[in-house]
Amino acid sequence: MSLARTGVLVALLLSTTACAAQRGSPGALPDIQPGRRPDLETEEAGLWMQTDRLEADLKTSGALVADSALNAYVRNIVCRLAEAYCADIRIYILRVPYFNASMMPNGVMQVWTGLILRVDNEAQLAYVLGHELGHYLRRHSIQRWRDVRAKSAFLEFSGLLTAPTGFGPLASLGAQLALVGSIFAFSRDNEREADELGFGLAVKAGYDPREASKVWEALVEERDATKDSAPFIFFATHPAPEERIENLKAFAKKSALDGGHAIIGREQFLAQTRPLRTMLLRDELRRREFTGSQVVLDRLFEAGTGLGELYFFQGELYRLRDNEGDREKTTAAYQKALEYGDAPVETHRALGLLFFKTGEKEKARLAFERYLQQRVNAEDREMIEAYLRQLE
Repeated sequence: MSLARTGVLVALLLSTTACAAQRGSPGALPDIQPGRRPDLETEEAGLWMQTDRLEADLKTSGALVADSALNAYVRNIVCRLAEAYCADIRIYILRVPYFNASMMPNGVMQVWTGLILRVDNEAQLAYVLGHELGHYLRRHSIQRWRDVRAKSAFLEFSGLLTAPTGFGPLASLGAQLALVGSIFAFSRDNEREADELGFGLAVKAGYDPREASKVWEALVEERDATKDSAPFIFFATHPAPEERIENLKAFAKKSALDGGHAIIGREQFLAQTRPLRTMLLRDELRRREFTGSQVVLDRLFEAGTGLGELYFFQGELYRLRDNEGDREKTTAAYQKALEYGDAPVETHRALGLLFFKTGEKEKARLAFERYLQQRVNAEDREMIEAYLRQLE
């Protein structure tokens, strides 16, 4: 088996974003109990030990976001959703600019920064985390382990039966396709279960039920704009996002929670995530998937917070994309950013570099000087001063 295929299999087995049997069907297990570890002689204990080793690597990962306030904030949400399990869950926020959260069977939760950038408020984040908690509580990982192992054994048996006939490769391919279809169908069933359970946890915690479907509506918009679902690993094995949206809206209609008095948590979410948004937007643009990033920026513009910063990054998107006409758009976006008090100081430097390249010496000089005035201890001061000398 190739390294790539091994990695995919490990991800399928250990991440509870793709799981097996539906609640109440053969293979379903009792919910995990607070403070419980599986007995050492069980196969589930072996799975936990593997994820314990993965957790040890996570603790020293260079991708960890160490911001204590953000980590405490996310932990508070998780504990609000599943108070009895709070002590059992360890949360790792990873600097990865894609939409994802997942849980391992031993209580490790991963939250990627691309998710934080793509939700609007605390309620939306809570519904995503509640979904992952649903997988954890229902012990979907061990179900997945057993299901894949059983199907793998079936493949070996199938290959042995068909090889002597001369049709081994074709039969093997057919069996693999059947296996993949079976796995994905089961995972969709459990994704629906996790949606419903996670929705219930979030509603019980007081979060506005109308916010649950909005996360997926935004992802569909981004997917449709890029015409590519690759950035969203959920779309491969989860129910169709359109189905998920309709299900969550139906749950919201049935909810007894009064939306007028439920928690949305926009202000709290901004207070904890706004200081990190510059980093998140830089990481987003490094993906160089500009169509999708434009959708993300448009949604942030619609929210209307930190417009100077947003116009700067709009200019950065145009600069990096470098399509016909983007140079003029870049200049206009940077200049628009400077109309707001929260424009990054780097906006002046970026304008200076643009004007320097186009030979607009006086504009370049003024932009560079403003940059150095506002950032006295700039690490690139010597470079900027070298540019200024060339403009004399």
